[in-house]
Amino acid sequence: MVVFLFCIVTVGAFAQSGYEIKIDLKNYKDNLAYLAYYQFDKTFIKDTCSAIQNGKIIFKGSSKLDNGIYALVSKQKVLLFNFFIDDETQKLELKSNAAEDFAEDVVALNSDRQNDFLKYIQHLGKQNNAFMTFQKQNVLRTKQDTLSLIEKQLGFEKNIAEFERNFLDRNKGTYIGSVLNLKIERTLKDVPKAANGRPDSIVAFNFYKNHYWDEVDFKDDAVMRNPFFFGKLKKYFDTAVSTNPDSISVALDQFLVQAQTNSLLYKSMLAYFTNTYETAPIMGYDKVFVHLADRYFKTGKAVGIYNDESVIKKVIDRAEKLRPLLIGATAQDLLMIKAQDFSKMKVMGFEDAKSSAEITKLYYKNLNSISKMYVKLSEVKAKYTILVFWDPDCSHCQVEIPILLESYNEMIKQNIDVKVYSVSMEYEGDKYLKFIADHKLSWINVYDGARINNTSQKYDVNTTPIIYVLDQNKIIKAKRISAHQVPEIIKNLETESK
Repeated sequence: MVVFLFCIVTVGAFAQSGYEIKIDLKNYKDNLAYLAYYQFDKTFIKDTCSAIQNGKIIFKGSSKLDNGIYALVSKQKVLLFNFFIDDETQKLELKSNAAEDFAEDVVALNSDRQNDFLKYIQHLGKQNNAFMTFQKQNVLRTKQDTLSLIEKQLGFEKNIAEFERNFLDRNKGTYIGSVLNLKIERTLKDVPKAANGRPDSIVAFNFYKNHYWDEVDFKDDAVMRNPFFFGKLKKYFDTAVSTNPDSISVALDQFLVQAQTNSLLYKSMLAYFTNTYETAPIMGYDKVFVHLADRYFKTGKAVGIYNDESVIKKVIDRAEKLRPLLIGATAQDLLMIKAQDFSKMKVMGFEDAKSSAEITKLYYKNLNSISKMYVKLSEVKAKYTILVFWDPDCSHCQVEIPILLESYNEMIKQNIDVKVYSVSMEYEGDKYLKFIADHKLSWINVYDGARINNTSQKYDVNTTPIIYVLDQNKIIKAKRISAHQVPEIIKNLETESK
């Protein structure tokens, strides 16, 4: 994606379809500068000028630049100022006489519309500086001081909003107009009253959501070549989409169907959504990731998104691993050995076994005895089962397990029908038994003594502790939560059940 081109001028005719950006910075001291461009959530280098003399910078290429917001970047990778490129500005001349902040007085010598945009940026800078100065000069000592600051801020915001709308009106139908359109938030001016006499927030919200993307063209990749699109997209999911995973999945599909399949915008959005919902810290959002894998990756609609096509298979495999662990799924069964039966497993030789072949041999040799020791997760009788995976050597577990024990004991006192199925992920029985004794863990303590559960793979245990809450039918109601969250979640489940 990143293309480095030197701006050494070659002799001969320059193709009319190419670009040439001449920038004259009177006080630029470096001998190198970059032409950068925005794309979705990243910034890339498009061209490099390494032959700068007396602040004269030239970027030149034989093919047209894509429409977008571009930036002049210094040798030290500091952004100096932004400007736009469209079909009419492929040949562009810019000049600044500023001593340090070149953006302060940069002007275009051959484009009135470019000047309009540059003045817009300069206006924003001046407004921001004015507010920052006001803020520094006015110490907040009283409530009135705070109210004055808020009033001043609202005044600045109103000024900027009015300036932006005037800019948009002047540049309707142009590329830079479509860019500034991304910054405009459409709100209902005359909000009707609700039954309680207050402004109807539902009507206002629906207007905001329904008009959020007005005049935004998802068929054009240029819509994302600016610093505004990604922030607008992210804000939409933060403010306008329900946090329910099913609602999020519907919203994602609506975006992706608007973009041209296999377009750069489509690929960028799909890659971003996939990564976001695979790694989202919010419980239940992995369902969105599984939805994306099913609808796009399994059906061939994700081809070309990654340079390494093997990533597609990894996404599909990851989704299959997470599918049985989604909220609402039935917890996969576990056949564990009680902690107090560790000595029996040790006598059989499991603790000293060095290979999977040895373990398999020991397992079949002692199958009848082992089968009688199983404690199955599916056979735990309780309205709520807390399933916890932990390790006695894990420092975080040493904090969380006592907290969970305290919560468990309190729930028992409250006559809540709850049991804890506590799985040690290690096989060092002496440490395990000592921790149980020291902390008086009065619940179901088990471990995979026969090595048959493949627990890490089955429950995606890549760190500890991991806590699940299951209902009486062993349906997953909550997962990967902290010990502190358990009582509140069970309290909410109790309320729902009534």
